[in-house]
Amino acid sequence: MQEFDPRRPTFRLTPRLAIGLAGIAALAVGWKLAADNPPAQAKAPMDSATITALQHAAFTQSEAQPGFARPQSVPVKVLPGETLESAVERAGVPRDEARRAVETLAEAMDTVHIKAGMAFDAAVARPRGERGPARLIGLSLRTGPAQSITLSRAFDGALRLREMEEKIRDEEMVARGEIDGSLYESASRMGADPSLVSEMVKLFSHKVDFDRDLKPGDDFTMIFDRKVTESGRTIETGALEYAAIKGVQFYRFERSNGDVQYFDETGKNIKGFLLRTPVDNARMTSRFGMRRHPILGYNRMHQGIDFGAGSGTPVFAAGDGVVVEARRWGGYGNWVRIRHSGGFETGYAHLSRFGKGVRAGQRVSQGQVVAYVGSTGASTGPHLHYEIWQHGKRVNPVGAKVPQGTVLAGGELAAFRAQKARIDAMIKRQDAEDGAGRLALADTVQAPSLRR
Repeated sequence: MQEFDPRRPTFRLTPRLAIGLAGIAALAVGWKLAADNPPAQAKAPMDSATITALQHAAFTQSEAQPGFARPQSVPVKVLPGETLESAVERAGVPRDEARRAVETLAEAMDTVHIKAGMAFDAAVARPRGERGPARLIGLSLRTGPAQSITLSRAFDGALRLREMEEKIRDEEMVARGEIDGSLYESASRMGADPSLVSEMVKLFSHKVDFDRDLKPGDDFTMIFDRKVTESGRTIETGALEYAAIKGVQFYRFERSNGDVQYFDETGKNIKGFLLRTPVDNARMTSRFGMRRHPILGYNRMHQGIDFGAGSGTPVFAAGDGVVVEARRWGGYGNWVRIRHSGGFETGYAHLSRFGKGVRAGQRVSQGQVVAYVGSTGASTGPHLHYEIWQHGKRVNPVGAKVPQGTVLAGGELAAFRAQKARIDAMIKRQDAEDGAGRLALADTVQAPSLRR
C-alpha cells in the first residue's frame, strides 16, 4: 500500500489503485455524517452489506494487531467547544494515541478550525483480557460531499493516511415507498431533501387533504434528478420530475414560453385555483360549522377551518392575488386577507408575524410565504385559522367549488405526452426490477424446504 508522503501535496487515488484498495476505500465511503440519509432504492455498485463486509475486512483482517481483540466501530461527533483531539480521545483511546492521530490528519486537513457536529468513526481495539489501554486501529471522516480521509494502523504500529475522492454522476432517481409517519419523514428516508419534499407537499396541497386523505401504508412515488457518488450516496437533489400518491399523478413539463409547471396524466395543469392546505405538514384540528368555542364557552359558528402547527411555521398564499389586509383584527389577532379573481378571498388568522414585505396592496403568488403560524388574538395555542370568502360570504374551505387549471393543447400537448411516456417507462422498469427482487427473495426463503 502506498504511504502518504508529507513532502508532496495530497493525492487522489487512481481508479486502478482504488480497486486494489477496495477495503479501505469502502471504509471511507461507508462512514457518513449523522445528517446523511442514503436513499432506499439507489442503484450503486456496492450495497450496504458489501460495504459493511469490506469495512470489517479493512480494519480486522489486513491490519489485525497482535494481543488485541477485534476492533469495534465507535461513532463520534465533535461537541461544541471541543477539540478534534479530545473527540478522538472520547472514542476510548489514550491521549497520546489521539494526539498522534490528529497530528497525522493535520498533514491532509485543517484539524484546528473544526465545527461542532463534525462526525467521524474510529475503529478501536481492546487488549485481550481487557488489561492495558485500548489502541486506535483506524479512523475515517468525510471532508466533503464526495471526499474522505482514512487512517489505518499497519503491523509496525505506524498510522497510514489516505485520501479518496469518489466520482459523482448525475441520474434520475425513482423513489418508491409507503407512508410511515408523515409524508416529510417518509420521503426523506427515500433520499429526498427538505426542499424537494416541500415542493411535493405544495403540489399535493391542491388535491390532497393531508389530515383526512393520507393513511399509513399508502404508496407514493417520486422521480427526481440527483447527484450521486459511486457508492450510491445522494449529495444533491434537483428538479422533481414526477410525483404520485392516492391515485394523483404530477408530471413536470416546461412549456413553450419557458414556464415550468406540473400537469396530470391528461395534460391538465394541476395548479388549482386555491390550495386546500396553505401550511405544510399540518393536521386539521377544527372544521367549519357550529362548535363550542374553546374560550367563550358557548356554541357559535366556526367560519373557517383550523390547522394545528408549531409557532413560526410558514403560511402560504392559497392562490395568486392582492393583499387586502395585513393587520391586527380583534379576536383574530394578526390577520391577512387576500383577494383573488372570480370573487374569491382567503383569510389567515392568529399569525405570529407577517411575511417579509407583506402589506395591503402587495401582489402575491400561490405558494408564497405571507405569514407565520402563531397564537395571537383569541387563541388557546399555536394554529392557523383559514377562511375562504366567495362574493363576500364565508364558505366551507373543504369542498368549496373553485375554478380549475388550464389544459395543454396542440404541439405542447404532443411534447408533454412524449415526456410522460419517458417517465412512465422509467416507472415500469422499476416495477419490473422490484418484482424480480421480490421473486428472488421468495425463492431464497422457500429453498430450504424444497431441498428436504
